[in-house]
Amino acid sequence: MPTLLHIDSSAVADGSVSREVTAAFRAAWLAEHPDGTVIHRDLAAAPIPHLELHGITAGFAPAEAHSAEQAAAFALREELMAELEGADAVVIGTPMYNFTIPSTLKAWLDQVILVGRTAGEEPSAKGTPVTVVAARGGSYAPGAPREPFEFVTTYLEKVLTGMLGLEVDFIVPEFTLAANVPAMADFVPQAAESKAQALEQAARRGKELAARVAV
Repeated sequence: MPTLLHIDSSAVADGSVSREVTAAFRAAWLAEHPDGTVIHRDLAAAPIPHLELHGITAGFAPAEAHSAEQAAAFALREELMAELEGADAVVIGTPMYNFTIPSTLKAWLDQVILVGRTAGEEPSAKGTPVTVVAARGGSYAPGAPREPFEFVTTYLEKVLTGMLGLEVDFIVPEFTLAANVPAMADFVPQAAESKAQALEQAARRGKELAARVAV
C-alpha cells in the first residue's frame, strides 16, 4: 500500500502552523489512500540522536566488521534510511529557528544521508516527492529586508535535491508570530492570508501526490 513519511520538527505542540499545514497534507493524502501507511516522525516528541563517531564510521565499514557500538548506531541509520527509501511521498514540517532549521531536523538529515546509498551519484530514494512546510515568524520573501537571512529553504533545497536527489516543493506560511508579538500586530491579516494559502496548497499537493501512486 502507499506509504507517506510525515516528519514534524516544531517544538510547539499546540498552535504550530507547520504542524497544522503538514496535517492538512496528510489528511488529503489519506483521503485518497485511506488504507495507506503513514510513518510519523515527531522529532520534538522523540528526537533523533545526533550523528556521532560510531554512526559515522559504521557507514564506511562492512556490517561484519562493525563493533557492537557501530552496529547499534547503524541500526538507527538503517531504520531511518529504509523509511525514506520506502516512502512514496514525504512531507516535512519545519519552523525557522534563528534563521535556519531546528537541530532535531538536522539530526534526522545527518542520520539518513549516507554517500554511496541515499546520497551520491545514484541516491536510493531519487525522485521521491518531498513537500516541505517552512513556517517563519516574519517575512523572508524575495525583496523583504531579511531575505538574506533565510537559511531554511535555501539549505533544504540544496541538501534534499543536491545530495538525496529528491523532488522538492516548498509551502511557506509567513508572519506566524504576528498574533503573539505586539510589534507585529499590523501583519495579522497577512499572517491569516498566508496560513490559509498554505493550508490550501498542502491539501492540493497531498491530493496530487497521492494520485501519482498506483494501487
